[in-house]
Parts: sequence; C-alpha cells; structure tokens
Amino acid sequence: MAGDIGGTKTSLAFFIADKSSLVLKKTQTFPTASADTPVELIQQFLNQHKNPPVSQVCLGIAGPVFNGTATTTNLPWTISEQELKIRFNWNQVSLINDLVALAYAVPHLNGDQLLPINNLPHPNHGNIGVIAAGTGLGEALLIWDEGRYHPCASEGGHKDFAPRNEQEYRLHRYLTKAFGHASMERVVSGQGLVNIYNFLKEDLSYQEPRWLAERLSAEDAAAVISQSALNKQDPTCIKALELFIQLYGSEAGDIALQAMTFGGIYIGGGIGPKIAPALKNGGFMQGFLAKGRMRELLEKIPISLIHDSQAALKGAAAYAQHRP
Repeated sequence: MAGDIGGTKTSLAFFIADKSSLVLKKTQTFPTASADTPVELIQQFLNQHKNPPVSQVCLGIAGPVFNGTATTTNLPWTISEQELKIRFNWNQVSLINDLVALAYAVPHLNGDQLLPINNLPHPNHGNIGVIAAGTGLGEALLIWDEGRYHPCASEGGHKDFAPRNEQEYRLHRYLTKAFGHASMERVVSGQGLVNIYNFLKEDLSYQEPRWLAERLSAEDAAAVISQSALNKQDPTCIKALELFIQLYGSEAGDIALQAMTFGGIYIGGGIGPKIAPALKNGGFMQGFLAKGRMRELLEKIPISLIHDSQAALKGAAAYAQHRP
C-alpha cells in the first residue's frame, strides 16, 4: 500500500509488486481536509475497497519525518509508523517526506510523463534536484553515488526568501510584516502566489475589479489568479504570475548550485502542470540562470516538468517495494 498525503489532497493505492515491477490495482484520492487525521483517510480507503493482505506500507507525507514520526507543515497533524502498525495490524510501515517519494519515481519517468523546459537531454547519472510548488514548497535531492541514486529529504522550501531587486525588497518587508519570517514557501506555493498578488495590489495601488474580487472571495484564490493571468484578463494577476514564475526558477537555480545537479532539475507539484505554458515562456529560465558568474554552468543543466499526477504515489510504492 502506498500513499501521497499532501496539504490539499491525499492519494492512496494498492500495488501488486514483484522484484522488477509494480502494478497499480486500486487508487482513490480524497480532499485532505475532509478528515481530522490521516488515519481517518486511510480507514476510509480500506473501508471502500476490499482490503488485500498488505506486506509493505509506505506513505509520503508533506512535512518533515524524524525517527518514524511525521508532522505535516500545512496541517495540524502528527502521525507515526508505530501508530499505524498498531491501528491496522501492519508489520512494515515507512513514513517518508512526500518529495522523497517523488524523488524515488524520478529516475523512472520518461516520454509523455515529462515536459522539457529548456530542451536539454537528462543524462542517466549525476545529482538531481526535485522542486514542487503546491500547497507548500517541497524540495528533495537524488545524490548519484556508486552507480545509483540516493534520495535525500530537504526542508529547503522554508529557507529565507532572498530579494534580488528593490521590488522584491518591498515584497520581503510585506511578508515579514505579515508572517514574521519571509521564507521561499511564502512566495513559491499556492498561497505564495496569493501573497504576491496581494503585495502587488498594495504596492501598485491597484483598484481590483469587482468581478475579480468576487471570484477571489468565492473560489480558490491561487487558481483564480493563475487562470486570470493565463487568460490575460487582469494586469496585476499577470504581473503576479510572472514574478511567481521567476522566483520559482530562481529557487530551482539555487538547488542546482547547492547540489551541482547535472542530472537535472525536475519540477513536480500541483501548480506546474496548470501553468505549463507560462513556465515555458522564459520567465522560469530567466530566474534560473540569473546567478551571475554561474550562468554558464547552469546553462548545462536540463529542466523538465513532471506530467504524472501519480508520480509521488508510485515513488512511495517503489520505496515500499525495495525498503531498506
């Protein structure tokens, strides 16, 4: 059994595994906030599907995992491997960070599962960086050593947001006033896009049109802003998405420099596929390459958008299959 437990949605699945393959048998996705605990979501899944004998369980969790206990970053949840073993009478349970789960899937992605951003081929070796903006900002690494990849967890999405120009310094001050700490997740995530839009609205003294105000109050604000930008319906939404994409690229560039990711950068998360045309239009690469003397090095690193919504789920299953 595998799971991908995110801030917005939770996917659970049964896989049949042998030494060389995984076959998806049943899967279901739930709104994460529809339950008070992840245990409730798991119980719902088991109740709705005939529960086959489970030999291995791995759940990817959107938050740090330490000593078998995971604490979600954007939900008030704590869950432990021991709790799950006792509750469901399972022998082997692993909790891993959701980006580590995604990282386990990355070496097996190809073809229609990937959308090239800079049209460079991914080699079959070299360190890899994984970045995923969704409810939050997730990051992970795949370190190439002794002929294989070693996934490494990271909470790099919570490092300081480093402004690059005067406008971004004003954005930094806006975020610090609002949240006390301006992290990258405050600008590169669903809520981050909303934060950027609200900052620009104030910074530009923008009079928000009524139709947009009504939609923002009634619908998912990040989706409204991105859709309005992609459809060229509102100038401030366009500016917000442009800045969001540049900062997304800048953070990906930082990961590339920190880990020398010549194996590539892979973009995951729920936001990327929804704004794929905008990611391809140059702003992401502009932010990625704007690293001064390191530009020439970064020009050698391939970047692709992951176009497989079940990638993290499959990665969790792969971890369970080959559990250390």
